Amino acid sequence: MIPVTPLANERPSALATEISERLNAAIREHLLSAFAPDNSKTLRSFSAPETAELLGVSGQFMRKVHAEGTLPEPEDIRGGRRYYTAQEIWDAREILEKTSRKKGRYMPRRSGEEKLQILQLMNFKGGSSKSTTSVHLAHYFALRGYRVLALDLDPQGSLTSMCGISPEIEFDGLTVYDAIRYDDPVSMADVVVQTYFPGLSIAPSRLMLSEFETESAVHSNPDQPFFTRIRNALAQVEDDFDIVLMDSPPQLGFLTIAGMAAASSLIVPLTPSMLDVSSTAQFLELAGAYMGVIEDAGASLQYDFFKFLITRDEPTDVPSQQLTSFMRALFQDRVMSATALKSTAISDATMLKQSIYEVVRSEMTRATYDRAKGSMDAVGLEVETMIHQSWGRK
Repeated sequence: MIPVTPLANERPSALATEISERLNAAIREHLLSAFAPDNSKTLRSFSAPETAELLGVSGQFMRKVHAEGTLPEPEDIRGGRRYYTAQEIWDAREILEKTSRKKGRYMPRRSGEEKLQILQLMNFKGGSSKSTTSVHLAHYFALRGYRVLALDLDPQGSLTSMCGISPEIEFDGLTVYDAIRYDDPVSMADVVVQTYFPGLSIAPSRLMLSEFETESAVHSNPDQPFFTRIRNALAQVEDDFDIVLMDSPPQLGFLTIAGMAAASSLIVPLTPSMLDVSSTAQFLELAGAYMGVIEDAGASLQYDFFKFLITRDEPTDVPSQQLTSFMRALFQDRVMSATALKSTAISDATMLKQSIYEVVRSEMTRATYDRAKGSMDAVGLEVETMIHQSWGRK
């Protein structure tokens, strides 16, 4: 434990520094113990029923392909019950895809004619669940066989941390900043890191990314406009992924605007409170103005879908439901049908830097878990449907 002593400094600058150092030391100690012994996250195993659901098959089908030898037995068999790692599920998809009559049945990757889907989640209201939604969508798609890139545009690195890399503990790898900086940028391929979650890669972030804001004010010019930096970097890894999920910082700066110029679709997470709705209105007013500016400067903004997602939804809270109904009446199909519930299951998982998909159902109240997972599944499915529509799939 870190010894607790009174804060000694009285000067505001020194006091802030001392508080920061103490917090960082405590965070490091917590993370080192949480990720011991090798400071890395691992993913739980999935039961046979969960695996069958993820693959879109029946339990009987799973038993049949194992009996026939089409699929190898998983390494973990307890009391006659099969438990699969995410990598074993990923491998099973590849095997079953080869024997399937319907292309894409088990590996729904995009074809050469289907463009990379780049989804930006943005809002400058903190607490709108941008990072939480981003990681849940990333896990949802990876578990269903898509090749996913999580692109963290927030210098605070919340998404990076949830993907198993802790900005609080110094790491030596490259970050998004290295790929989009003006002075001698590296290839995005050198930045992207495969996570502990099969199918999911991360382009990590840390505080240095905030330098892009300052540098863009100085170095952006008609020959290398700031709004092309992210788009050009993503083009370097376009063939490696089906879906990119960008988590934006809670502000409308150069990073968020460059993300808008790179995105193929936008999702605005929104909590149903009057303060958040008012803040989002101001955000979109500014966003619209900036969109016009960069369009006049040569940017081409075309979105397959531009949706609001109600987050932290409380079905029993009358005022929040009235606001949700107000948003639906005002914007109709611009508001997604699915909502992300406010749930202790999701809050508890997030405290441990996990998504609901990483939690074992038996470790919490099952009804609470089922409601939370059902909510995130519905959000993921609706986004997946919109992506398929943009690809021209039925």
